[in-house]
Amino acid sequence: MNYDERLQQVAVLGAAGKMGSGILLLTAVEMTDLSLKPENKGKTFVLNAIDLSDEGLAGLVDYLHIQILKIAEKKTIWLRQMYADRADLIDNSDIIDQYVEDAMRIVRPTTAMETSYRSHLVFEAVSENKALKVKLLQQIDSNNPNKPWFFTNTSSVPINLIESEAGLQGRVLGFHFYNPPAIQRLVELIVTKETLPETKQFALDYAKALKKVVVPSNDFAGFIGNGHFMRDALYGINKALELSKETTFAEAVYIVNKVSQDYLVRPMGIFQLIDYVGVDVVQFIMNVMNPFLKDEDLHSDLLDQMMTLGVKGGQFPSGAQKNGFLKYEKGAVVAVYDPSKGDYVDTASFSSKCDAFLGAMPQEFKPWKSAVRLSDKENHFTAYFVAVENMNTAGSKLAMDYGKNSDAIGRKLVADGVANSEADVNTVMLTGFFHAYGPINSYFN
Repeated sequence: MNYDERLQQVAVLGAAGKMGSGILLLTAVEMTDLSLKPENKGKTFVLNAIDLSDEGLAGLVDYLHIQILKIAEKKTIWLRQMYADRADLIDNSDIIDQYVEDAMRIVRPTTAMETSYRSHLVFEAVSENKALKVKLLQQIDSNNPNKPWFFTNTSSVPINLIESEAGLQGRVLGFHFYNPPAIQRLVELIVTKETLPETKQFALDYAKALKKVVVPSNDFAGFIGNGHFMRDALYGINKALELSKETTFAEAVYIVNKVSQDYLVRPMGIFQLIDYVGVDVVQFIMNVMNPFLKDEDLHSDLLDQMMTLGVKGGQFPSGAQKNGFLKYEKGAVVAVYDPSKGDYVDTASFSSKCDAFLGAMPQEFKPWKSAVRLSDKENHFTAYFVAVENMNTAGSKLAMDYGKNSDAIGRKLVADGVANSEADVNTVMLTGFFHAYGPINSYFN
């Protein structure tokens, strides 16, 4: 079975979720493009969008229509070539509408798992729950005579466990899209000792067609991305708790968030990133990873406390940020949650005090949006972090310690065999987390 044939019958589990909908969109476009090739004219392409939520599937249809329309508008020249035999399609608008119609015809929204029993390829994007993943994949495999390949989007569960417990014998691999899949360029590819070579090759071909950057990760819980992020988050949480012994909890969170965003030149501070991913998701992923770690305890009592208080973060369906450790108004941070008070404390009441404690930023400082666009980032950040270290302020000390810990996390991922190289760790953080520089570098040594 060649590449095109494999993509004639596909299913996406969890299709109405944030990750599933993005995977579905990318796959729908790829399948539609394949269907327009002369050699595939007349062949049927089916993409089953499977989800338990009827409401979610209804919203998914609207989402797909809008996004496919935008994609079609960007490739009208190519579409004119594909529809060259259609004399009835004259204007660009006619061609675009036809493409959207063809793509939507391929997608079959459904709550029926049985529709996956004919698929040759199944993308799994349900919650980070090993038992659920195994149950669903095992159910499909036992009822599907085609011996389908399974691509799981898990960001934390070891693939070999899913493979062995579901009895998939080399027909499953980790294909971890980053959020949101339609925008993020990174994919972590995780195979096992049993993974079929042809399955891996198809994954590479599919990623190339989607113009994704593929970084291989070895099969360790959390892989590279969460392997770094979870430890980086735990460091930030523990640092805030340490600082809260000398100041208020709200002030400590503000300080650590500002240091990790401004001083380390990241797109978000660490507590903003935890909120973005979801306090509940971060806690869950740590719990998934922790049993597999021999020399460390990846657990936070503070995350448990926040969950007990119902402070979960995450996003609304619109994409707007929900309140978590931080409170947001029009995307801006306006308050910090204090668990002891069970309420938010306005940053306006203490931000000036915290900023004075941290000290002035060096003259070499450029915010993340400007820094990522620099043509010579290496020289800029070398000079910048030399300046940070030489300032000898509270802010500079916290930043250098944070950076050194981030560097150590990255190096440990390589030493432990999670990542094949320092370059792979840096690529994941640069591409998947939009950092302006890789965590493993000479700035902090």
